[in-house]
Amino acid sequence: MEATVVRTGTEGKTWGGGSKSPLKASYGKMMMWYFITSDALTFSAFLAAYGFSRFKFIDSWPIADEVFNHFPFMHGVDAPMYYVALMTFILIFSSVTMVLAVDAGHQLKKGKVTLYMFLTIIGGAIFVGSQAWEWKNFIKGEYGAVETAGGNIIQFVDREGERVALADVAKVLPEERVEHERKNGLWYVTDENTLTTYSIDEVREGFAESDYLVRTQKLDEKGAKTILSREESLSVINNDAVGVVEGANLTHNEYGPPLFADFFFFITGFHGFHVFTGVIINIIIFFNVIIGTYERRKSYEMVEKVGLYWHFVDLVWVFVFTFFYLV
Repeated sequence: MEATVVRTGTEGKTWGGGSKSPLKASYGKMMMWYFITSDALTFSAFLAAYGFSRFKFIDSWPIADEVFNHFPFMHGVDAPMYYVALMTFILIFSSVTMVLAVDAGHQLKKGKVTLYMFLTIIGGAIFVGSQAWEWKNFIKGEYGAVETAGGNIIQFVDREGERVALADVAKVLPEERVEHERKNGLWYVTDENTLTTYSIDEVREGFAESDYLVRTQKLDEKGAKTILSREESLSVINNDAVGVVEGANLTHNEYGPPLFADFFFFITGFHGFHVFTGVIINIIIFFNVIIGTYERRKSYEMVEKVGLYWHFVDLVWVFVFTFFYLV
């Protein structure tokens, strides 16, 4: 049976999805819209799950301004959300350059398409690199914390309420510490095999000789974390503390409930994968533009289709930025 090719409209575009082209759109563009719709539902489900989990732990959820307060080459400077805002601006600006690339394609201006596609690729690459840097800081942590037997996270502050790092609290003791490995432990134990900088005994000893206080993950009426008295702090450290937590992984994190880090890795990682994929596709389209593939076709529709994907990725980040970082 021979395939039937139907040309619709005055533009002479080929429609491969039926006898009639809906909305005067090509088959490829319609399929891109279908993909975007299904992917939007996926991201919506992730953000909805994040919202339900945050509501469940509403009294102990980490404060974003305290977690995402780093900026490159400004170690020790409190810059809440500055870097995330910069990342957002770069990604949104890359959407502007993509719009300009699509418009230049409609006018069959190869030079401008090449320029704007290049700027879009640079913006996307900077965003992916920035997200990797943010992940590094999130995983490494800055201050460290202590975990209680109930799985709660407690942090250290001075009398003014400013965060204090474990290095300022702990007292190094002459003890031998051995990292758990299969050769010296139980091979089926996998949840506690990373040696922290300080042991819980060193933290207890140093805290007893200091004047610091303990801050719990529970939020008060003003949305600030609850700071215990000196007596309560000593009691918690001596009776409830069971281990030291530095940075974040899928099991423990120094910021608060484990779900916070789980959602951070999953949602931002899933979006980052989309951006990375978009950069790769843009690079392929960019080289096709350079060698004149679309100029010979007299159509830059491929630039428009990848532009739809790129705008979708940028729009998703606006929601992720709003719900995860701002709210």
